[in-house]
Amino acid sequence: MTQTKPTMKTLLNCITSDQQHTTDEEEPKLKYERLSNGVTEILQKDAASCMTVHDKFLALGTHFGKVFLLDIQGNVTQKFEISSVKINQISLDESGEHVGICSEDGKVVALHPQYTRSNCKQFVTGGNKLLLYERNWLNRWKTSVLHEGEGTITNIQWRANLIAWANNVGVKIYDISTKQRITNVLRDNVSLRPDMYPCSLCWKDSTTLIVGWGTSVKICVVKERNPTEMRDLPSRYVEIVSAFETEFFICGLAPLADQLVTLFFVKENSDHMDFCARPRLDIIQPLPESCEEISSDALTVRNFQDNECRDYRLEHSEGESLFYIISPKDIVVAKERDQDDHIDWLLEKRKYEEALMAAEISFKNIKRHDVQEIGMAYINHLVEKGDYNSAARKCQKVLGKNMELWENEVYRFKAIGQLKAISQYLPIGDLRLRPTIYEMILHEFLKTDYEGFATLIREWPGELYNNTAIVQAVTEHLKKDPMNSTLLTTLAELYTYDQRYDKALDIYLRLRHKDVYQLIGKHNLFSSIEDKIVLLMDFDKEKAVDMLLDNEDKISEYVSLMFASQYLHKLFKRDHSKCQKYHEKQIGLYAEYDRPNLLPFLRDSTHCPLEKALEICQQRNFVEETVFLLSRMGNCRRALQMIMEELEDVDKAIDFAKEQDDKELWEDLISYSIDKPPFITGLLNNIGTHVDPILLILRIKEGMEIPNLRDSLVKILQDYNLQILLREGCKKILVADSLSLLQKMHRTQMRGVRVDEENICESCHTTILPSDMAKSFSVVVFHCRHMFHKECLPSPVSYCISLGFCNICSAKRQGPGSGMLEMK
Repeated sequence: MTQTKPTMKTLLNCITSDQQHTTDEEEPKLKYERLSNGVTEILQKDAASCMTVHDKFLALGTHFGKVFLLDIQGNVTQKFEISSVKINQISLDESGEHVGICSEDGKVVALHPQYTRSNCKQFVTGGNKLLLYERNWLNRWKTSVLHEGEGTITNIQWRANLIAWANNVGVKIYDISTKQRITNVLRDNVSLRPDMYPCSLCWKDSTTLIVGWGTSVKICVVKERNPTEMRDLPSRYVEIVSAFETEFFICGLAPLADQLVTLFFVKENSDHMDFCARPRLDIIQPLPESCEEISSDALTVRNFQDNECRDYRLEHSEGESLFYIISPKDIVVAKERDQDDHIDWLLEKRKYEEALMAAEISFKNIKRHDVQEIGMAYINHLVEKGDYNSAARKCQKVLGKNMELWENEVYRFKAIGQLKAISQYLPIGDLRLRPTIYEMILHEFLKTDYEGFATLIREWPGELYNNTAIVQAVTEHLKKDPMNSTLLTTLAELYTYDQRYDKALDIYLRLRHKDVYQLIGKHNLFSSIEDKIVLLMDFDKEKAVDMLLDNEDKISEYVSLMFASQYLHKLFKRDHSKCQKYHEKQIGLYAEYDRPNLLPFLRDSTHCPLEKALEICQQRNFVEETVFLLSRMGNCRRALQMIMEELEDVDKAIDFAKEQDDKELWEDLISYSIDKPPFITGLLNNIGTHVDPILLILRIKEGMEIPNLRDSLVKILQDYNLQILLREGCKKILVADSLSLLQKMHRTQMRGVRVDEENICESCHTTILPSDMAKSFSVVVFHCRHMFHKECLPSPVSYCISLGFCNICSAKRQGPGSGMLEMK
């Protein structure tokens, strides 16, 4: 009968305090439960000898020869009295409909759980012989001996087409499809009695067999042999991919992904006396020649002191990774810990942050835990530690949209005096608490922390609380400290939210607060500041001007003259065209309040009334401005006269003459300066590049003393020499450049020109090269890349060629039509 490994979904009666782990900080890999009271009642009168499991039921064999079928909760559903001696092994077929039972007396019974007898077609039995029973076509049993002569067969495991069994010599594997024995895996420690330390066999899959015997573990893989190597050998062979020794005696083996679950019998020595310790269930990672321990649990099964290695069995369910530890008086089920178990362990170790993270990641898979409850436990833990800021920060994530929990936490933080810690994390968006909650926190800050109070007022929307009540509270505090700038600023913000802008504006102006300009612009308070312009200018002239420039359409026409000057100046700098109608007014304002900017304004303005400007400047005797206006109006001679007579500045006069570049002005300048030796010195030093110095020197009267005349003459000569040198240098550069360009042109024109079959004659428009290259031909190519057959050129051909003129290009230079006449 084929044996399969079933699954089991639920187990009851959790074992408490039955595990001991290697370290307290290492999380266990498995959890353990006992089967229900039904199994306990059976084992009080009898003892378990073997068991097999299926996702539909459990089959338990006892020492008194009975077989109990149990439901998945462990309750008895059927009972069979098979023999008067111990049941050695129970096996199930793949569907779980047929149960094979083998007893100590060698009897084999095949049952159907719903009936009394089974009509199974094939099974094997052990003893001194391995026998295969098969039904023939007459429905009679046919017996075949698969193996004999090596002692008692103690364990048989059948998977797909492969049967594995253990006897006194070792483990054999038989392929029932080919009726061939594949291999013999010898027993390592022959000193151990096979009946006391039986072999454990387990199929991991259809080709992988795990063998455990004594302290030795071998993982055997059945592989297909290369057809070229068969000859008389079986079609399959076995490769041992892992073999290692363990510390304790093996009672059972089961696969867990790429790892192994091993049940160990532990015998300890104390005062030269051996005694049995609790069995161990280990998870190990097999390596080719060793293993690595992943976890280890010591199990407190009932009467473990009286048990031997042969009394333990390990069965497993592949579907849900369930592992059954069978002992005579107890049956324990181990299974992998799920996410709920992981969270339990984290909470037990007070690792609340990791527990919360694990719950959030696997919130769809956890069944016994709630993310919010774990979060609340974490918050409580942080509060107990005194880490109030972290606890308050976690409230934002854990409490979420539960307003009731939020309010409970606020009152708890109030009770421990930590309202400030939770204040910055309160919900202030679409979901909000009752206004009294926010007011309570604001009052708390107002008592102890003015800066914190001001921060909350700025950050919290005004509709969160009763604004009137908070204004009244701030006013009461200001009675004790009327000049407190923080409270006054906050009160102004509260007035602003309450749309009492006049009170807010008064406070800002009293405090000279920078936000006064933002308040005026944001709430359009320009009509309220007509009588406060001077105060605004006195506070911050730049910001006041910028504010009114940005809102020029909103300010009244009345502005103080001083402010108007600065205002119009800024407006003119920003955009000349914006204040055209004010240019005449600006001239008077500049003249009165800001003369340094008058001349730049006159130079930059294109809409300035020149006559009005000249009148104002002459009235105030502004010589420089008058000179500029006279020159701009075309009266350069009068402007030059003012420079010479009013300013008496020859350098400025010379600069003016240079700027105008008028010979008559130079003549006037020389005439005016001819009887003034200092002026003559200035002219000699500066006019060399604009006027011939000889004209000035010839007009100097004999005997006139001129300061620094020698230096001036030396300078004139030096300037002349410099001009000569510059001209010579320029000439050399021009000659060198001309020669370089000529050489470049010559090299370019001397280059060869490629002529191929794609080129055409510009006259006859046929290919320039003849089809028969053996014949002689003549081609003329000009530097412009135009090509002609020699016979296609118009007469005189020799003249065109000798001069190198292309008819097409020369026709373009001579004018339209000339080229066409020549072509004809």
